[in-house]
Amino acid sequence: MKVVLYLFWLLLATEIAANSADFTVSVLTNDVPNARQMAETASGLLLVGTRRAGKLYAVVPPPTVDADPEVVTFATGLTMPSGIALLDGDLYVGALNRILRFPSIETTFREKPQPQIISDELPKKRHHGWKYLSVGPDRHLYVPVGAPCNICLSEDERHASILRVDPRTGASELYARGVRNSVGMAWHPKTHQLWFSDNGRDMLGDDVPDEEINVVEKPGAHYGYPFLHAGVVLDPKFGKEIGGRVFTPPKVRIQAHSAVLGMDFYTKEIFPPSYRNALFIAEHGSWNRTKKVGYRVSVIRIEADQTLTYEPFLDIWLNGQKASGRPNDVLVSKDGSLLISDDQEGVIYRVVYAGKSNDATNAASANATDTF
Repeated sequence: MKVVLYLFWLLLATEIAANSADFTVSVLTNDVPNARQMAETASGLLLVGTRRAGKLYAVVPPPTVDADPEVVTFATGLTMPSGIALLDGDLYVGALNRILRFPSIETTFREKPQPQIISDELPKKRHHGWKYLSVGPDRHLYVPVGAPCNICLSEDERHASILRVDPRTGASELYARGVRNSVGMAWHPKTHQLWFSDNGRDMLGDDVPDEEINVVEKPGAHYGYPFLHAGVVLDPKFGKEIGGRVFTPPKVRIQAHSAVLGMDFYTKEIFPPSYRNALFIAEHGSWNRTKKVGYRVSVIRIEADQTLTYEPFLDIWLNGQKASGRPNDVLVSKDGSLLISDDQEGVIYRVVYAGKSNDATNAASANATDTF
């Protein structure tokens, strides 16, 4: 029961065991500097946003299995175009204060397409200004706007929130409040509720507060920031101002400073049944903790009795205190594999199930997540 990682970047080939069963990890491409959120078209064209690079990439599937994919840079000079999502064949991009649209991206990405501006009225603060986009069941865009600080209470109520944005007009409304810095969202395939990650405040120590995985069960709910963190930690500055506010606690708490970012539910049938409708999460890794944590991909399962379990899935980037990469986003590909972007190394990894074929249909996993 091993995960074998074939690392081709830096001209190395290495085998590393990790705590997952019968999966193989390969480098899909190492030619996407600063790779962040990913989206995949119906034909398998992989689109990739960036933060610092200011670019958008298209990773073209190779003509044969032994060939390398082609990487096309189709947009440059953008401000933090990290969040991307597809709707009706158009690519939507969250770039700091702007929502952009690249129409018919599958047929135009080689033509240096010029984006349409859907909105340029989002907050311009760069602190936590990077975006992550998701298209909801209502065909609207969901866009987090981070707090413009480590800990503060902004006069602009859009800060520390998730917005619901009309993709036609750019008009927005608050969908969730008290969200410090969410860089990951996914819709549960059965309940159709929005799950999102949130990164806790800094400067309270190595282990406080936990990172959060939250669920929007009621639009407009408040998740605590800056008054209460992870549902249990009263903020030393703003906690006294709670008053009569009511907060929604997180569904799952994860080690402080792990930096939980991109997420996706596994809805295919290639992985074993125990992964059906499980939530994969990219843990980007700590930057200011005494000992590093995170730097891995983890998985949350919803069991038959509705309890949630959390465990590492792929833990290969942190060797002692040396990090060889930083997982940023995860995407369940149309072929059933799991894609992982690494913005530190400019790599996209591909995880495939390599176990026995009958493992993927074993009824022994009847208590898997598809009961939720």
